[in-house]
Amino acid sequence: MSIAANFQQQHFANDYAVVDGIAMHAENGDRFQIPHPVLKKHIAAGYFVELRIDSPRFSVHPDAPEKCLCATCNGEASKPVLSHQQPASLVPLPPQNVPSRGWGEDFWVKVDDRQGDVFRAIVDNPLYESRLHNLKLGDVIYFESRHVLAIHPSHRQQMLMGMDDSEIRQLVDWLGQQ
Repeated sequence: MSIAANFQQQHFANDYAVVDGIAMHAENGDRFQIPHPVLKKHIAAGYFVELRIDSPRFSVHPDAPEKCLCATCNGEASKPVLSHQQPASLVPLPPQNVPSRGWGEDFWVKVDDRQGDVFRAIVDNPLYESRLHNLKLGDVIYFESRHVLAIHPSHRQQMLMGMDDSEIRQLVDWLGQQ
């Protein structure tokens, strides 16, 4: 079965889904930055990228404030998102004991295949909410470039080396606007 077909067949428990980063950026503007399309074009096998999984089924619990501060964007959020700063295979992570609350979760994956705009990757973080969405460290996940929230900085030089002059100009123009 093709990667695209596997992506279409992928299903997570409790209405969890991979979050569309392009839509999040459109909703939140500069408070929610994502990589430029020219960077996403160069994601290849072996690269670490950040994704988010979330479910509309869960909301902030009654004991939580109505709005909370998002540490990533320094803005208000109506629902907390758990975050993993580094891939587990790059940085030894201490044991993490976080209660499962149905929140969204940012996590790293390692790409192992790409067909056009669709990727297959391996989850590279122990996920706090696994009990709810059934996605665990080492599992295969499928996603599209629109889902990519970040590309790990360890790939910057390799990505730049693979770009042509036109792509570098696009990236420089974009960086100048940031």
